[in-house]
Amino acid sequence: MTVLMVLVVGGFWWAGDDEPPAPPLAAAPAASGEAGAAGAAAAAGAPAALDRKANPEPPPENASPPEGAPAPRSAPAPKSAPDPKPAQDPKSAPTAKSAPAPKPAPAPENAPAPKAAPRSKGTSQGTPAPLPRSRPTAVAVPAITIEAPVIDLGLDTKGQLAAPPVDNPSVVGWYAKGVTPGERGTAIVVGHRDTLTGPAVFLNLGVLNPGNTVRVARADGKVAVFTVDRVKTYAKDDFPDKEVYGATERPELRLLTCGGAFDRKTGYEANIVVFAHLTDIAQKI
Repeated sequence: MTVLMVLVVGGFWWAGDDEPPAPPLAAAPAASGEAGAAGAAAAAGAPAALDRKANPEPPPENASPPEGAPAPRSAPAPKSAPDPKPAQDPKSAPTAKSAPAPKPAPAPENAPAPKAAPRSKGTSQGTPAPLPRSRPTAVAVPAITIEAPVIDLGLDTKGQLAAPPVDNPSVVGWYAKGVTPGERGTAIVVGHRDTLTGPAVFLNLGVLNPGNTVRVARADGKVAVFTVDRVKTYAKDDFPDKEVYGATERPELRLLTCGGAFDRKTGYEANIVVFAHLTDIAQKI
């Protein structure tokens, strides 16, 4: 067997067919009294010590460790990251509190109170309270420029409302046993359209329109002002007594005269009726 030994700084290099022998153990450091013997022993079997430590080259990657060398410790496994917290159920999430409603600003001190709207005439909101009983003395209709005195009327032998006298076409009659104009209920005033001598007081009654007024002077000095609601013409054979003469909850007025075609034997075939309600109280007609 051929042995080739080469001195290498810090160790031996072995070349041969068999495994190299185990390297000699380095001598333990000697105590201070045994320095000479330790130095001789080191020269006989141990390599010369270097003045400074050699920097060993790093082993190649994937190189297997030499036999007898302790296996390198495996790097500790990295700690697993903590599981993320489950997302909070939106139903269980607390709801944001709604902002409180702003408080209204306080009214300035000594601010004047708002004025009440003026009462509108001619509407249900402006309807005055019913008047006490007082007979009518005169009737005026500005739209047809008439003003006439009032006389009392009753029922005829047939139980029908009597007509004013034919010989005095400028007067109107009021049903004296009924409601006075301005009282709660329906007041009835009638007049002729014409007579044998010519036109009468209610000749143009049929031309009135809703919104026109009728003014009735009363014995107590008040003037009841009525506003026209509608004007109707009814055949005498189909006259609606209840609608014209029936009781009402508010002060109302009916003006009646003849209408329709005229027959010399039977007279007029229809009646004109003006429906009006109380809307004001005045002092002058």
